[in-house]
Amino acid sequence: MLEQRIQQHFIDSADLKYQASQALSKPIAAAVQAVLACVTSGGKVLACGNGGSAADAQHFSAEFVGRFERERPELAAIALTTDSSILSAIANDYDFNRVFAKQVRALGQAGDVLLALSTSGNSANVIAAIEAAHEREMSVVALTGRGGGKIGAMLRETDVHICVPHERTARIQEVHILAIHCLCDGVDAQLLGEQEPSA
Repeated sequence: MLEQRIQQHFIDSADLKYQASQALSKPIAAAVQAVLACVTSGGKVLACGNGGSAADAQHFSAEFVGRFERERPELAAIALTTDSSILSAIANDYDFNRVFAKQVRALGQAGDVLLALSTSGNSANVIAAIEAAHEREMSVVALTGRGGGKIGAMLRETDVHICVPHERTARIQEVHILAIHCLCDGVDAQLLGEQEPSA
């Protein structure tokens, strides 16, 4: 019984990834171009999200600053989820909904990109970060699910929306991490040339 349940998780995840591949390949490619334009002109990517999405923001930043699968020069990315002193000070002195927005206003500049992750599309602190990014004339790459929520409705034409067509948080997060890997691989391919992914 337990093994069947585990196998069903694998099947459901694989099915969603297969179904989403056509729908998401175009926005992911657009995200690659947005991020590539940013980093090749001296800009940086600021990444944020809550819970599992916070971990994904950190994962992305690690792949960018370190490397993904190939050696290349370091790329500028900062996860806004990692500095406990900043997060706790802003949450305590202001409001938890402002923990990312204040960092975006402090660190973001025109031409930078905000990578905003929210499985529901309704995370108030991620919404505030997007508003701050727009004020700073940054473009936004938003990873959402469940139809995109409030985030999907607030994005501009110059932003990119990668919306996973599913309701279940775990499945959405599984596709988000695949999208992040595709984003990192796409940037590397544009910078370093095409190469077959290693086994």
